Formats: sequence, structure tokens, C-alpha cells
Amino acid sequence: MANAAAAKAPPKPLSAEMAQRIERLLKGAIDMHCHSGPSVMPRSLDHIDALEEAAAVGMKALLFKDHYYSATPITELLKGRYAHLGVEMFSGVPLNNTSGGLNPYAVDHGLKLGARLVWMPTFSAGNHLRHNRKKKMLATKVPMLEPAALTVVDDRNRIKDEVKFILDQIAEFDAVLSAGHLHVSEIFPLFEEAKQRGVKRRLVQHPTYVIDATLEDISELARDGVYLEHSLCMFIDESRFKHWTGEELKAMITAAGVDQTILGSDLGQINNPTPVTGFRAVIRLCIEQGYDDDQIRKLVGGNAARLLGLNEPRKGA
Repeated sequence: MANAAAAKAPPKPLSAEMAQRIERLLKGAIDMHCHSGPSVMPRSLDHIDALEEAAAVGMKALLFKDHYYSATPITELLKGRYAHLGVEMFSGVPLNNTSGGLNPYAVDHGLKLGARLVWMPTFSAGNHLRHNRKKKMLATKVPMLEPAALTVVDDRNRIKDEVKFILDQIAEFDAVLSAGHLHVSEIFPLFEEAKQRGVKRRLVQHPTYVIDATLEDISELARDGVYLEHSLCMFIDESRFKHWTGEELKAMITAAGVDQTILGSDLGQINNPTPVTGFRAVIRLCIEQGYDDDQIRKLVGGNAARLLGLNEPRKGA
């Protein structure tokens, strides 16, 4: 699979009919990868900006993600103040150094406060740090302490006991387990252990970026019930993070199947489109790749709603 962006060309003007179709498909969309601020990383919008932008186009939900802290207390505050906008808000617990690493106390607090997702290590993952060895990916506004590398497996590739405890916590609350930035070789044993412990909602985000999953890996994960979320910022011409073409996105979607694929923005950085602008661009890209409206609705919202268990009673809460 190629990993080079095609030469950027100005997007062709939209017809009125196409513009209206895109706006219709935005209604009900869910962004499970919204990188709004505050953050130690440079952001173009804050959580309220992202919420108001999503409400203006009729999106259904946002899941706020920061690598350095859980935005769950913020979402709980915003739910009370901005319920009138009609956008559901979620966050989760990132198991990085700033949360104490593989820390069951952070998970306990987050899930009992309302977190809907737990990310395995992202920026603190040993896999991420190896990928970041020669270049600064997504630098912070100010220098941070050097991270301690984290992994979920021991030297015999067995899941660590502290991770097993966390998996039990996730199962108790029927929350989503995200593989974070672990390598795909760590994800397979993690997800097998998670399934045995009753975790029903499993997610791999940007599987071909940092994770190093092949199309065959994607297919195998999807067959096991895992959802694969692709960061739309890595496919659209408007993004400075573009790595792949629309045709390559289609190959990734085909590998998992439309019903197991989610498109999240992974946007909020400076000098990049806003999440809503990114969703407009990827909806257009999906139309150009031949997907019909029902399929696109699944990709940008319906599958995320199923994964998050929206409109389902929550266990443990």
C-alpha cells in the first residue's frame, strides 16, 4: 500500500445538488476523534467551539480526545450548560504517563464519572515512541517531560496483570476499549484477552498509521467484531496530514466492510480544517468513491453510534 499523498489540486467547485447532499449526510454524524482544546498541543478551536460547530450542521455526537488528560469532567460540565444544542458529548481515559500509565484508579474514576471509552497508551506507547524516534510528530507548545514507554504485554507477549484488571473494569461498564497507539502485534493478544473478559466494544483507530496493520490484519480484526476507525484527515486534500488517496481509503473500508468501519476527524490542530470541514470533505470523497447515502451514513455516524451504545442502557453507571 502506498504511503504518499497525491499532488494536491484545488477541489472542483461543488454543484448546488452535491452541496445539499453533503449537508444532509452531515446530519446525525458522530466524531469519535475530536482534538479540540484546551491542550498542550496547538489547537485551532476549543471544546465549545467544536460543539457549536457540530450543532450548527446537526451532528449527533462528539467524543473529545486529548492525549494528556481525560476531558470527561469537561464533557459532564458541558452537558449541563449546552444540552439545548442537541449534540451528545463524550470523552474517555487516556492511559498515558500523565494519567499514571496503566492506572486502574484513573479508569475507575473516569468510568464512574461518565467516560465512555478507555484508550490504551497513545503518545506514551513504546510503539509510538519508536515511530517518533527520528521526527517530532505533533509537537507540544512547550517541551514536556520525556515519556516512559508503555506496553500491555510482558517479555513473553502475555497481557500484563494490571491490564487484565483494567479490562475487567471496562467490561463492567460496557465501555469501549481503544487500542490506542499499540502495535498491531500487541493488539491481537490484547483484544483476545479483552473478549474473554467480557469486553464487547473494541476499536482500532488509524490502523494503518503508527499501528502498522495490513489490509489482512484489518480484515481479521473486523471478522472478530472489532471496529476500525480511519482518521479522515489522512485522506482529504485539505489536510496537512494527508497520507493516502481516496482509492486507498476504499481499499481499507473494503478490507473491514462498511458495517465495521468508522470515519473520525482526528482534527482540531492549527493549520488544518475544523472537524466539520473535514467531515464535509470526506463525505464528498466517499461519494466520489461510489458509496451510496446509506453506506456513508454508517461510515460517518451509524457505526459509531452502535459502538458507543447510544440509546442503550449502560451497565455499571
